[in-house]
Amino acid sequence: MDFPTNLAFINICLDLNENGYIVIDDFLTPEEVDALFQAGRALCLDAPQNNRKIFSTIKQEDAQGKELYFMESGDKVRYFFEKGAVGEEGQLLVDPMIALNKVGHALHVEHPAFNAITFSNRVREICWQLNYNRPAVCQSMYIYKNPGVGGEVTPHQDSWFLHTDPNSAVGFWIALEDCTLQNGCLQFIKGSHKSGVHRRYLRNPDKDATELMVYDRAAPIYPQSSFTPMQVSKGTCILIHGNVVHKSEPNRSQKSRHAYTFHVIETENNVKYSEDNWLQAPKDKPFPVLFERKA
Repeated sequence: MDFPTNLAFINICLDLNENGYIVIDDFLTPEEVDALFQAGRALCLDAPQNNRKIFSTIKQEDAQGKELYFMESGDKVRYFFEKGAVGEEGQLLVDPMIALNKVGHALHVEHPAFNAITFSNRVREICWQLNYNRPAVCQSMYIYKNPGVGGEVTPHQDSWFLHTDPNSAVGFWIALEDCTLQNGCLQFIKGSHKSGVHRRYLRNPDKDATELMVYDRAAPIYPQSSFTPMQVSKGTCILIHGNVVHKSEPNRSQKSRHAYTFHVIETENNVKYSEDNWLQAPKDKPFPVLFERKA
């Protein structure tokens, strides 16, 4: 398979190895942005009414580590609520339309609107220019970052969670609303991808432990002054190297910050997807492949 050359894509893809991220303006048309945004809002109405699961990157006791619901979501569409949106008895404290933190992790397979964008020729062309031989999409998420309840995402590298050896993960993060400092835009440490993987989030090797997932070391400390905020317009795609450090602050505004994101990994060239990653594809449902480069 081959793709028509897009010189703009070639130039920006070369920059990925320099900065660790690339901003692509107008990656989606206004019509495509609206289609995904409306699909994300519709997912709010499909969220479970009972046994609501909370997602947090701050408090481990509230996070996904003890939850098979999270670990078994690789081939499903599952719903994760903001901590501030759910009471102690599981009742919603806010409007259902602003209660979700995210929906994941197989939207790219199970939902036609997200499938169409994920497997578009634009995505395939970028992966081609990044010299993937057999790229596969391992997971996807719709992120809400709603006003008031949209929580902080602490500094991390995506390779903590989606580790391959050697590194091959690249995130496609697509803004569906304008992203500002006030509503929690992404922030990056430029060039930090050159310093390796700083820690890992692993399936617990202790099968008798109550924690199903554990970090292999303490969280690194990154100076706030090292981060560069990326305020971007809706329709923008940010390519994220798996090893670049990034974060987002809580949404302190009155506007949401919806985004659709997915990750691509290499499945050839002796690249090994780590068996202790939280996300594992079922044996009968391997990660879907974007293309296979022929010699």
